[in-house]
Amino acid sequence: MIRIVRLSGMALLTLLVGCATLPTPEERAHSADRLAAEHGWAEQTLEGAPFQLRAYLPKAAADDTLVIYLEGDGFAWLTSTRPSADPTPLTPVALQLALAQPSGTAAYLARPCQFIATQPACSRDYWTDARFAPEVVDSLAQAVDQLKTRVGARQLILVGYSGGGALALLLAARRDDVARVVTVAGNLDPQAWTTHHRLQPLKRSLNPADQRLTLAGTRQQHLAGGRDRIVPSALASAFNDAYPPGTPSRVYLLPEHGHACCWARDWPHLWLKLQQDAQASTSDQP
Repeated sequence: MIRIVRLSGMALLTLLVGCATLPTPEERAHSADRLAAEHGWAEQTLEGAPFQLRAYLPKAAADDTLVIYLEGDGFAWLTSTRPSADPTPLTPVALQLALAQPSGTAAYLARPCQFIATQPACSRDYWTDARFAPEVVDSLAQAVDQLKTRVGARQLILVGYSGGGALALLLAARRDDVARVVTVAGNLDPQAWTTHHRLQPLKRSLNPADQRLTLAGTRQQHLAGGRDRIVPSALASAFNDAYPPGTPSRVYLLPEHGHACCWARDWPHLWLKLQQDAQASTSDQP
């Protein structure tokens, strides 16, 4: 649980030393609030015991299908060996993706302790070893139910960025209302990920790869960046290749994309491509 952080953490430390001080959690939250408000979205605090979760959604959202974007691991580590005191993301990539979606109704859901790290249930375990723990999935499931009810949706599309990809799959494995899972630079198999980077296993976390038989019936689209050193595209391919033949799952390799760059910039046309492919696959079914 160290070396992968070094890849992102060293770049961050270089940025901080050369530029400005790290924005406080409050500043990060206010920045997300402003970004959402600029698009006419409102902040919501949802109850997902044992956590409270931050969400953003359009003020007058109503649709049969709701697309929910799940945030990545956020600012989980201050240095390669020291967890941060607050995992609120410096750049909420999943929020940027949600706001860039060109059609349909979307909502954003942060991970436990992001934006609200002072709540009693929060400990650093929930953005390190227990980031995909059962109680994390339970909490997100409760929040997803609330968002679905507020929009009046019948079905869901779950979009997970980075570590949010693992949680999107874990949620889909336990629900019957998920029409599709989309992951962006997703950590789909945390055990393979820790093995690849020679990290300690996430022993308190669930692994979507253990739910592969259940997930084989769920339509999946996994976007992977050819320049992603955090979650290499080979891991997404290996996860997908382990499915039985005929599983409605596909990996999209974007050679010039990294872990964070440039998903939000390209999301409008990527989303339309994913929609078209999903509709084509549905029409091809007998």
